[in-house]
Amino acid sequence: MKKIIISSISVIFSAFYLLAQPEKEIKAEMKQVTVFPDRAQINHESSVSLPTGKTVLKLSSLSPYIDPQSVQVKGFGDFTILSVTHQNNYLQNLEESSEIKNLRSQLEALLIKVEDEKAAIAVLKEKEAFLVANRAILAKEITFSVEQLKSVMELYTSNMEQVTMTILKKGRLIKDYEKQIAALQQQISDRLGKQNLPSGEIYVTANADKQVSGRLYFSYVVMNAGWYPSYDIRVDDIKNPVSIFYKANVYQNSGVPWKDVKLSFSNATPWISGDVPVLYPWFIDYYVPIPMLRKGRAAGVNRDEAPAMMEVAASDLKMEAKEMEAAPIPVQKQTGETTITFDISIPYSIPSDGKIQTVEIQRLTAPADYKYVTLPKVAQHAYLTANITDWAKLSLQAGEATLYFENAYVGKSNLDVNQLTDTLTLSLGTDNSILVKREKRQDFTSKRVIGSNKTENFSFLLTIRNNKSTGIRITLQDQIPVSSNSGITVEAVELSGGRHNIQTGEIKWDIEMMPQETKQIVLTYSVKYPKDKTVILE
Repeated sequence: MKKIIISSISVIFSAFYLLAQPEKEIKAEMKQVTVFPDRAQINHESSVSLPTGKTVLKLSSLSPYIDPQSVQVKGFGDFTILSVTHQNNYLQNLEESSEIKNLRSQLEALLIKVEDEKAAIAVLKEKEAFLVANRAILAKEITFSVEQLKSVMELYTSNMEQVTMTILKKGRLIKDYEKQIAALQQQISDRLGKQNLPSGEIYVTANADKQVSGRLYFSYVVMNAGWYPSYDIRVDDIKNPVSIFYKANVYQNSGVPWKDVKLSFSNATPWISGDVPVLYPWFIDYYVPIPMLRKGRAAGVNRDEAPAMMEVAASDLKMEAKEMEAAPIPVQKQTGETTITFDISIPYSIPSDGKIQTVEIQRLTAPADYKYVTLPKVAQHAYLTANITDWAKLSLQAGEATLYFENAYVGKSNLDVNQLTDTLTLSLGTDNSILVKREKRQDFTSKRVIGSNKTENFSFLLTIRNNKSTGIRITLQDQIPVSSNSGITVEAVELSGGRHNIQTGEIKWDIEMMPQETKQIVLTYSVKYPKDKTVILE
């Protein structure tokens, strides 16, 4: 209890101490932002003029999502920084964004229009009342001839019709304005729900022996911001290298817009502890399984329904080969011992709305070894792959990739860089000019019982047809079962020269094909097991 009282008293005295010092509010321009995967470091710069003695400098209108432990202040000049404190001011909200201001101006304009229309309706109502009152007076006190009565009625009717229709139109117009007003008020309410935030503040207590001028540099980390990579991977022809367009998708909802700042994108993860982890004792015991209820069998998946290459209209997606492509923005890459940072040379503005903005940070070309791969047991298509060696030198990160082949959109893929091989394989979609077929050879497929064992023979004919005008290299993959029981024997009867992995059962054929060439491969295997047992093989 004494500790709590002492702490409270110290906080109160600190507050009184700050209040007792001359306070000076300063403006510090946001100069540079380094964006990490899930946060951002912001840097400000300000010129200051200090009187003799101690002065408290206040920098306000900052994000309320500042990590207090990350605040750093550096001073340059003939003065001393005594202390730095951070707080959120809940009595002062951040300045409204330009979007909110625009919505408010639209709302005010509509409210003025509604007032004008209502005032006009009031005048028309008075005119309507005047016509009705005069009609009654004229009917009581004046005797009209037929012609006079007719002209009076026409005059009254035309005026009343005009007044009534005008009032009706203005009433409809007011309803339309009120709908727009309600929509704008809802938009403002939604935006204010996100942006009605307290103001972050940094206080710097400085001491000067004489009146001096100097500069202050502020740095801090904010949450609600980050970036993630994505790629456009293009192959114009299998004779050319792969073009990789490396993009950063940046977002921020820190409460303060970033206006014309220099952006840097870093793959560092400063939130991960730098301490070496500790291995604790690993205790083991007998495993006791927990009884589980049997669930219903999952619905099967038709593997043959693999997606084919999407065909897009040439007029929409094909590019003119002779036109020069727009140059990327200048980016400087800095490679450290454990991190990579991309510095964008052109200033950017990122509003605090959480929306994704895409910035191209690197454009690379990499030599690739192109090869087709087919797995007819799973999908009877031929897939073009690009194999990039020494890919680690490209400084890539895991992310989604959009694939283009021969100026046509192929589809999307995931770029997996978390692998231990020195070759990165990219799938570029299917090629319909290569036909693949897998058929069971019924005459060579049989079941027979010999003694206490049953033997099943399976044979397949694998056919590949190259309809392209150029030669290709293609890897054909299939498999035979792998026995996990000593009572089951699997034998590869005919593999047509394929490489058999005994541990996985996978079989590969590396085939080179000339234009318009057809090749056939026979795969035959047998499975022997006790006749009183059941083995599911198809």
